[in-house]
Amino acid sequence: MTAAALPVATPLIGFGQVRHTRLRPTRHAFSYRTFFLMLPLRSLRAHPESAGALAFNRRGALSFHECDHGDGRSLQEGGALGWLDALLQAEGIDDASGEVWLHCYPRVWGYTFKPVSFWYCHRADNSLRAIVVEVHNTFGERHCYLLDHPRLGAELQAHKVFHVSPFCRVTGRYRFRFVRSNQGGRDRTVVRIDHDDEAGALLQTSVSGELLPLCARTVRRALWGYPAMTLAVTARIHWQALRLWAKRVGFQRKPAPPAASITR
Repeated sequence: MTAAALPVATPLIGFGQVRHTRLRPTRHAFSYRTFFLMLPLRSLRAHPESAGALAFNRRGALSFHECDHGDGRSLQEGGALGWLDALLQAEGIDDASGEVWLHCYPRVWGYTFKPVSFWYCHRADNSLRAIVVEVHNTFGERHCYLLDHPRLGAELQAHKVFHVSPFCRVTGRYRFRFVRSNQGGRDRTVVRIDHDDEAGALLQTSVSGELLPLCARTVRRALWGYPAMTLAVTARIHWQALRLWAKRVGFQRKPAPPAASITR
C-alpha cells in the first residue's frame, strides 16, 4: 500500500509529564511538565496541508523539521521518512508500509533538543510492526534501538550500548514498555524506559501525556504554557547533572560511540 492510499491521519500533541528516578548510589528524582508531538509522517508527506497549525518542514513558532531526525538527510534525499524506510529494509523489515507515527519534541522558536524519540511503524493493516527508539546525547551523537515485533503493554529489552549520561556506565540493559489507552474519551500514551545494570534496577524513567488534536488552540496552549520548552530540556539536563555531581555520584568518562548506528 502506498502512502497516498493510506487514510489521512490527524497530527496530535501531547501534554503531560517526564519523570526520572535514580535508585543508586543515592536516590535522585524529578518530574517536569512537558508537551510533545505525535505525528503521522506518511499522511503528512502525502497531505502537508493536514499539518494545520504546525509548521511542517518550514520555519514557525512551533515547527517540525525532518532533518532533525535520522541521519539528517534533506527532503530531496527522502528526509527522515526515507531514512527510516531504508533502515527497516536494511534490517529485513519489508512489511511496515502503513502509517509511521513519530513521538518527538518539536522546534520551539527554532530550537530543539530531543533526548529520545519513538517511531511507531505499522503494517498496511494498521498493526504495529516495529518501534525504533532514536536516542541523542548532549555530545551531538545519535543511536537507535530497533524493537522488532513489539506489543503495546509488553516489556521489550535491549542492551545498552550508547553513552547518554556521564553518571551511568554503558552497560546493562534497557526495559521498554509502551502503553496507549482511551478511557472516558481521553487518549493517553505512556512510555517507560528503565535501565538495569549488573546490580539490578538503576534508573526508572517515563514520559506520559494526554493526546489532543494539533490545532491552533492546542498550539497556543503549548506556546503560552511552555514558551521555551525545548531550551528548558537542555538546561534541565545540565542542572540535574550538577545536582548529581553535588551528591558525589561517580562520574564516567565518555567512551567512543558504537561502531554500528543501530542495535537490534
